[in-house]
Amino acid sequence: MNSLKEYFRKGDPYVLLSSLGLILSLVMVVFFVGIILVKGLSIFWPSDVELVQLKDGTKYLGELWSSEENKITNPDHSINVVPKVQYKTGNRDIYGFDFKWIDKSEIVSISNPADATVFERKEYGNFYGFIKKVAFKGKEYTKNNELFDKATEALDYSENLVEKQADLMKSGNPDAEDKIEKLNAEISSIQILIESADGSLNTFSLSKFVGFYQPNQMNLFEKSIHYLLNIWTFISGEPRESNTEGGVFPAIFGTVMMVILMSVLVVPFGVLAAVYLNEYAKQGLLTRIIRLSVNNLAGVPSIVYGIFGLGFFIYMIGGSIDTFFFSEKLPEPTYGTGGILWASLTLALLTLPVVVVATEEGILAVPKANKEGALALGATKWQMIRKIVLPNAAPGILTGLILAISRGAGEVAPLMITGVVKLAPAMPLDTIFPFFHPDRKFMHLGFHIYDVGFQSPNVEAAVPMVYSTALLLIIIVVFLNLLAIFLRNKMRKKYKSASF
Repeated sequence: MNSLKEYFRKGDPYVLLSSLGLILSLVMVVFFVGIILVKGLSIFWPSDVELVQLKDGTKYLGELWSSEENKITNPDHSINVVPKVQYKTGNRDIYGFDFKWIDKSEIVSISNPADATVFERKEYGNFYGFIKKVAFKGKEYTKNNELFDKATEALDYSENLVEKQADLMKSGNPDAEDKIEKLNAEISSIQILIESADGSLNTFSLSKFVGFYQPNQMNLFEKSIHYLLNIWTFISGEPRESNTEGGVFPAIFGTVMMVILMSVLVVPFGVLAAVYLNEYAKQGLLTRIIRLSVNNLAGVPSIVYGIFGLGFFIYMIGGSIDTFFFSEKLPEPTYGTGGILWASLTLALLTLPVVVVATEEGILAVPKANKEGALALGATKWQMIRKIVLPNAAPGILTGLILAISRGAGEVAPLMITGVVKLAPAMPLDTIFPFFHPDRKFMHLGFHIYDVGFQSPNVEAAVPMVYSTALLLIIIVVFLNLLAIFLRNKMRKKYKSASF
């Protein structure tokens, strides 16, 4: 009995429980990240295309997507297990769906035709079929051994013409109208004839395609190269097809820019507030109430900050700016509507308590003897704060910045009210003077995940994009945090002796 009391008195059980809690937390994090990694990265791999024939003669061409077993209870209470497979069949404009569940018992044969082609389109998702004819530059090609190469050449030619047409349209030159019409006619004449699995023939303009490939003829190295190219296209490309296809570069750009702008806005105010509370304000009841209020603000739901940002920043400040400086554009608002500046200010306000608390802890960690020594040597209070307090409190300030980035980068609710959009016509930073446009709306990875996952008309096709975007958001947040941690560690090494 005494030994048991001694065992608990030493605290060994609590150490064990803490270790188990840490292990459980790590397992949960690894499991969570692992799911996102597998689901998010697997969609870029060029899977083989299968031609499936059913008992009734129906044929489907597509990628094997998933499988499951349905349990059916019979009248005699016996259970039949019916295995089913799901194929991504694409061809939405023909079938009316992208995915098809098929009972394995209905399948007669499965083959992998070498010439089966996956066509990535700008609209209606993928198309699966066989190239039968290519027409461009006034010629038609029908030989099987040259169709894929000619289709690739025709696609490159079509893309060059589309770029020329876009440049002419941007120029605004009225004399270019005839050239634009001629280019449009030539672009329309570049066509491809595709046979679908059911034998129907479909003619498309190649300008409607992003690219195509034949995965059944690709070896492991070729698939790996294609896989890496798909990842790069996802990172650097523009979204299309209601954000369920294409890339997410505008959302990446908007997320990073918003986080940087938020950090630039929140750190000075947070540091100044913490310095005043610790070095200038008289410690008493009022100061304690202010600190309590700051701590409580950290727990306020983010949507409340969004409503405040809408009323104060957009309607009050933005509306006043429009009245005094952009009255000629009214009633069309310039700053009296959502934009990246107001969204960043709202998130800066949301994360301000975190920065204030972390900075205060950093200031309190500065040895009192160092501050008194600086004052004894004749330094003014501001000189002491600037030369002693702030440099030594820098790790604490950066800790607050890390926490602010972690919370601010993932917030969505306030952004939906203060400036984020599904698709932004132009980015806040470009080459047009004054280069930075704080009034513009922007895209954000967090909102992109919400929009694709819950607002998409084609949920099944959108699921892979949700995982990929979530993985990208995690990577960006981790990168920004690691950068801040690196700077914090450098500060700690520099001022660990707390000397000057």
